[in-house]
Amino acid sequence: MKLASLKDGSRDGKLVIVNDSLTRCTEAVHIAPTLQAALDNWHKVAPKLEVLAESLFHDAVPSLRFHEHDAMSPLPRAYQWADGSAYVNHVELVRKARNAEMPATFWTDPLMYQGGSDNFLAPRDPIRMADEAYGIDMEGEIAVIVGDLPMGANLDQARDAIRLVMLVNDVSLRGLIPAELGKGFGFFQSKPSSAFSPVAVTPDALGDVWDGGKLSLPLRVDYNGKAFGRAEAGIDMTFDFPTLIAHAAKTRALSAGTIIGSGTVSNKLEGGPGKPVTDGGVGYSCIAEIRMIETIKDGTAKTPFMKFGDTVRIEMMDKAGHSIFGAIEQVVEKYEGA
Repeated sequence: MKLASLKDGSRDGKLVIVNDSLTRCTEAVHIAPTLQAALDNWHKVAPKLEVLAESLFHDAVPSLRFHEHDAMSPLPRAYQWADGSAYVNHVELVRKARNAEMPATFWTDPLMYQGGSDNFLAPRDPIRMADEAYGIDMEGEIAVIVGDLPMGANLDQARDAIRLVMLVNDVSLRGLIPAELGKGFGFFQSKPSSAFSPVAVTPDALGDVWDGGKLSLPLRVDYNGKAFGRAEAGIDMTFDFPTLIAHAAKTRALSAGTIIGSGTVSNKLEGGPGKPVTDGGVGYSCIAEIRMIETIKDGTAKTPFMKFGDTVRIEMMDKAGHSIFGAIEQVVEKYEGA
């Protein structure tokens, strides 16, 4: 089952069911007005949504053309957004870029930060920033939405709580990160609003590419129309989603609608840090990584961070080459004030 929130002038949009080919949708507001409302009562609501999805498949209910540009992030705002560090190769590279040592515990205990969740960008909204000097970067990731979980939830409980899977562009401002982390109090200004894929998908609809904890397909990141990243999401994932979810729930209960991110999808290559797509590698899901590779290879970073007018597209295709979640496609624009 595939779910989306369409723009309707409200903060949270209206809930629709989308067909597998992402071409048609049908309103689900008579079952649940918003995705958050569905998540709040998932065990009662989900079976009704499944019946509606089956009816859409058989053209047995009224439908309309689904346009990704009309979609908000599936949860336009959420009670909680926590981003992890599943791909430790990425953490290692970006810390090297800041000349920061990486403790050995990072391979056994996930990093996680709590991001702003009150105002997510729509998947086709621009990334508006006041200054290019902030070091604007994309971060292509996988994310899951969970149901209610008690504090101290174990791995089985965490796995069973995964309701939906989606993609995310976790925008980072690399120029602001060092000073913030230097204060010893974590990210804030350096982590502006993220954007999620037009569609969120139930785990059962992903088939054998989802094993309950990992999604085993390449994450496609195109930058200014060219292949930039094709990292395999199921490879080099040190911490799977149940591990990340249980980590988040160690000292607090998680409310239905909590979003947990994987961190930037990142692969090694033959034990090394990977190669650009143009050199036969799988590339990168953020600019910070290629800058680190350039520094290792040439002594200096050559690829600039994003400039006004640059475009990023993040998408994932199934084995037949069809888009699963729709595309996040965003252009960087100068913020001129409200």
